[in-house]
Amino acid sequence: MNLKHVTGLLCAAAMSLALGPNADAQDKVVKIGVILPMSGGTASIGAHAKAALEVATDIINNAHPELGNFPLAKNAGLTGLGGAKVEVIIADNQGNPATGQNQALRLITEDKVAALFGSYQSGVTLTTSAIAEKYGVPFLNSESVAANLTERGFKWFFRTTPIATDFAKIYVDFLADIKAQGAKTDSVALVHDNTEYGSSVANTIAGAFKEKGQPIALDVAYPVNATDLQGQVLQLKDKKPDVVIMISYTSDAILFAKTMQSLDYKPAVLLADDAGYSDPSFTKAAGKISQGVFNRSSWVVGPSGSASAVIADMYKKKSGEEMDDTVARQMQGFFVLADAIDRAGSIEPAKIQAALKATDLKPDQLMIGYKGVKFDDKGQNILASGAIIQLQDGENYVSVWPKTNAEKAPMLPYKGW
Repeated sequence: MNLKHVTGLLCAAAMSLALGPNADAQDKVVKIGVILPMSGGTASIGAHAKAALEVATDIINNAHPELGNFPLAKNAGLTGLGGAKVEVIIADNQGNPATGQNQALRLITEDKVAALFGSYQSGVTLTTSAIAEKYGVPFLNSESVAANLTERGFKWFFRTTPIATDFAKIYVDFLADIKAQGAKTDSVALVHDNTEYGSSVANTIAGAFKEKGQPIALDVAYPVNATDLQGQVLQLKDKKPDVVIMISYTSDAILFAKTMQSLDYKPAVLLADDAGYSDPSFTKAAGKISQGVFNRSSWVVGPSGSASAVIADMYKKKSGEEMDDTVARQMQGFFVLADAIDRAGSIEPAKIQAALKATDLKPDQLMIGYKGVKFDDKGQNILASGAIIQLQDGENYVSVWPKTNAEKAPMLPYKGW
């Protein structure tokens, strides 16, 4: 082999390495970088999400005829890329925005991922998606609800989940409905941590109630991953609001439940904004002393044999847990991203971006109760939707509102323990 030939081969190899995510998937593997809290106060969420993504990649990479016409399930691999397999590379954000940002940079520049997915906490999603925007890499978020994430003028950011403004309207309508049935809902308190998620969602909810002529009676903020919440619970006990809306991650949600019990405090209505209250770790640790807590959700298992029921069973076999709303939204978002890559027929970022913009999935193509998936110019799914569930009968949530989709009637007042 002469020197000229060797030089040519080296140059070709260097070009291939430099292309990274811009190259076609000739190696039959599509790398997707996933940024999750695998350690810290919300590590249980990361563990559940990891199990969910393992199920999702199994469905994508192998044929699953039992799922009927569910997108990506009929064939093995991404047919648009010649049967390429999806490979998930998980990075731990530790629940820290700066750490998440560094992980996003590493996944893009070192692992050469085709797209990014994550990052659970809104504050971490804020920083990780900024790195993706800088490098022109598609970023799909499935669970962060802070409204401002899609207000930054980003071109590479897409979000499938309903957002804080959607849920704020649901809370207003739900409370108005149960008030008409005799529940007392005249004064509302907000309890939230000091993260991007807690602060922004609290502001959005407060704005929604103010528009309806019902200003928030009490705003209780606290430091995330708190070790003592007696002061906050005593504030609530002193002011006696009719409704308490909780915006908390897992460890704080558990501590609030235990502190409320120790101080014998029960509001008439306790309504959670998903997050920690949807985590199976919460229901195991504090479910029996939080009976009657309302929560928001977009997840319904569906009838036996449906795609959603089959996927929920696959997830339970993998994780040992029932599928919750957060996990379901994460899986759905991942399927949307994989579907876009498949339709793009390439791992070139601009082609994936174009495919995401063209997404138009119908309800029967989803595993979750959205009206569909279709992104607006800001990257927000305009067909995302949600409902109200309630913790009844131990550790199980059931749908209670709206009435047309309810499994059971709402249980009032809040029972607790």
